[in-house]
Amino acid sequence: MSGSPPSSPSQEGDPVGVRGPPMELGGPPVELGGPPPYHERQHLELCALHALNNLLQRPRFTRRAADAICKRLAPHARFNPHRSLLGTGNYDVNVIMAALEELGLVALWWDKRRPLERLALAQVLGFILNAPSPVALGPVPLPFRRQHWVAVRQLHGTYYNLDSKLPAPLAIGGEAELRVFLRDFLAQGASEVFLVVPRAVEEAGTWLSPE
Repeated sequence: MSGSPPSSPSQEGDPVGVRGPPMELGGPPVELGGPPPYHERQHLELCALHALNNLLQRPRFTRRAADAICKRLAPHARFNPHRSLLGTGNYDVNVIMAALEELGLVALWWDKRRPLERLALAQVLGFILNAPSPVALGPVPLPFRRQHWVAVRQLHGTYYNLDSKLPAPLAIGGEAELRVFLRDFLAQGASEVFLVVPRAVEEAGTWLSPE
């Protein structure tokens, strides 16, 4: 499935890995000869949902489903700690992990002290990245940051940055270019990478190559 559902423009800052060094990577928005990747655009604070659906390449999760997960995670909480109090999204990593578990998938935190050469990419479905992102109200920047979620996945032999703030998917390249992209992303400070793998791969530990 390809294309982007209609959505409102982002109210946050720049897309991850696009503006300024060292993350200015990527080539054409889609690979020649292949269908365009499914790509949801940013709406409200729903980047966690967009990252999940962009990773899965279909509109699998909705706000109602995410809110139901929040309720399940904190059934007795007066103010649910896993989402925005305003009901605009801002779902946390626990919601992402629980959503993936429904599909037999696991999100594994990548220890940035490990060399990225140890990543067994053939065993990894894709990646969900997290980075602090500046927030703006229209053209006016606000003095705080939100955590922004981004999906990266291989399609038709090319890895794509599927950031919902981008107007279209951005091609990263092959395995070597992906490792450079991830290395530069992790070097930005308070940034995290989660590998998304099938549960069997997580249990066997085959997502990590031997030293």
